[in-house]
Order: sequence, then structure tokens, then C-alpha cells
Amino acid sequence: MGTNAGTGTGAGPHGGGHAGAVPAEFLAGFREMLADVSRSCRTLTRAERESRRALGEQAADAGIGLRDLTAGHLAAARRAWPALPGVAGAHDTAELRKAGAAVLAALEAGIGALAEGHARAQRHAVRRAEAARRAFVDALLYGRSDPGRIAEEAEGFGLRLADRHTVAVGAPPPGAPYDEAHPLLRRVERELAGRFGDHDALIAPKDGRLVCVAPTGQRQVLDAFVKLTSAADGARVAVSRPHSGAVGVVRSYEEALSALDLAERLALEGRVLSASDLLVFPVLMRDRAAMSDLVQSVLGPLEAARGGPGPLLETISAYAAAGYVNAEAARRLDLSVRALSYRLERIAALTGFDPDDPLQRYTLETAAMGARLLGWPPSAQP
Repeated sequence: MGTNAGTGTGAGPHGGGHAGAVPAEFLAGFREMLADVSRSCRTLTRAERESRRALGEQAADAGIGLRDLTAGHLAAARRAWPALPGVAGAHDTAELRKAGAAVLAALEAGIGALAEGHARAQRHAVRRAEAARRAFVDALLYGRSDPGRIAEEAEGFGLRLADRHTVAVGAPPPGAPYDEAHPLLRRVERELAGRFGDHDALIAPKDGRLVCVAPTGQRQVLDAFVKLTSAADGARVAVSRPHSGAVGVVRSYEEALSALDLAERLALEGRVLSASDLLVFPVLMRDRAAMSDLVQSVLGPLEAARGGPGPLLETISAYAAAGYVNAEAARRLDLSVRALSYRLERIAALTGFDPDDPLQRYTLETAAMGARLLGWPPSAQP
């Protein structure tokens, strides 16, 4: 059979033309196989099916779509049909039907094998693409490669690293890490593509989390990612400040991770965290020795309390989070207002700092935050 084996419909082998343009090499041996089947009324051998699978893989690697490949084989079978020995040489209707049934069965098996090979090649291509994507994401977020090479590779993933980018990192609900097969990844990609078409954001799983790197000019894409990723119960998303270049992406990613870590250690309630809102905490921790001294000096006396410092430390944090409103703080702690007042009196008596004095309660609140950041005392950690 040549390259003009039928007309068919659909796109050509590389996205244009018609099915008849399928190169002859992908129809090799097909007419001869059908001729022998029509003569002997046999089924396809294992070797014949495997050869079709191999041709299906080769066609996929050459950029020929399955629709075009199938149409080319059907067209070739249609053109070969009148001259097939079992058809042309049939003596009666029974022989013609027998030969026809064998040819149709062989055609079905052959095209099925082509489809298997084509799908196998596509799966391999997807795995190769995913491996390349993972390697690029690692290099981008960890900053371990030459910035020039990273910038060049980024173009293939739709990123122009000369721009300013913001990074959002979504942490999953406990026990449900994100990976390439997670349905949320497919949903996010599908919805962003449907709403914004071609966009320059990179969406990828990393270390069980979901990462979005988006140029600042496409804030709506980032906002949509944040909304979708934070919707699940127990999920949380942190958004960095914008930074420029490949180094800026690394910095933004680290900011978002730091925000997630701070939120966990401080038991913050929000599902969406902004790194810019949490800048005070790295400042507080910049002098770790001074913070440790503050915690020990201010909160150390709480260790003498009955039941340990944990309940009173929790009271300081809840009182601050409630805006120093007794009724709200009592509700958060599941206490009566009277019980809360007793705890506040004990804090003042033990530490010498009055939670109702504006300056002194700020010292208590700062020390309580430092205690959480330093893990003091271990039993008080959430």
C-alpha cells in the first residue's frame, strides 16, 4: 500500500491534511496480513499483534494521532478488500461470509493493537514530561541551578522569570498529601484553563503541597488558585510577597513555606495566610537569645502554677486573640467569665504582669508568641 491508501477524514499525521497522508511505513505489511487472513480465515498471531502495537508506538512518537492512524488503516482495508484472495476467490456466499468475518476480526484486533501501542507511547511521553516538570520545579524552587539555564527552561513552562512573581503554597488536609494524581491538581488546572485560557502560572505538586507561581500581572489567576485550594476542610494556603527573577521565586517560595510553618506553630485560625501580615514574627525571632530570655523572664514563673504553665499560656493567647474582651475569650476557652477572671488574676500574680494593663499585656502577648515559636514549654504545643 502507498501513501494514497484511501481518503478518510480528520487531521493529518502532524495536525493537518487527511488520513490518506499517513506514511506507508505505518501501514507496512497490513495488506499482506489481511490477504493471508482472508485466504486461511485464521486469527492474528501474537507476533502480528505485537508488530501493530509497535507501529502504534512509532506513530505516536512521530506525532500521528490515533484517529488518523485508524482512518488510514480502515481506508487501506477498504481499498484492499476487492482483491483479497478469500474475497475475490470465494465460490459462494458462505465462503465470502467466512472470509469477510475473518478479515473483520483481524481488522478489529489489528486496530486494537495499534491503539494499545499508541496509548502506551502516550503514557511514556506523559511520564517523561512529568519527570522533566518535577526536575524543573525542584531546580526552580530550590535555586540549585544556574539562573540563566533556569530562565531558559522556564520559557518552556510558560514562565518569564524576568517578571515579578508571587508564590502561593497550599497545604493539604492532614493525611491527604497532594501529588500528580491528586484530583485537586486536575481540577485546579482544568478550572484555570477554562476561566483564563492560556496563562503564565505554573501549578505543580511539591513535597505533598500544591504550588502556584504566578506573575504579578495575573493576580486573578493566583486568587482563583487560592480560592480553589483553600476550600477543603483542613486545607490552608500561604501567599508570598512578589519578587523578581529566579532568585525571587525561591525567596517567595520560602516566604510561603515560612508562613505555613508559623501558622501551625502559632495555631493561627485563618485558611489563607499572607506572608506580609506575618513579617513581625521573623523580626521577633531574629534575636533568638533575646526572645528566649523574654520568654523565661516573663513566663517562667507560670511553671509554678497548678497543672503547669499550659492552661495559663493558652489563656494569654486566647485573651489577645479575643481583643481583650472577657466574654469572647471565655467562649474561646470554653470557660465561664468568672473562671477566666481567676486565670487572669493568677497570671498577674505569678508573672507580675497585668493582662489588663495595655503595656504589660503587650509584653505578655509577645512572650506568649515567642513561647510558641520556641516550643516552650513542649507540653503546651498544639
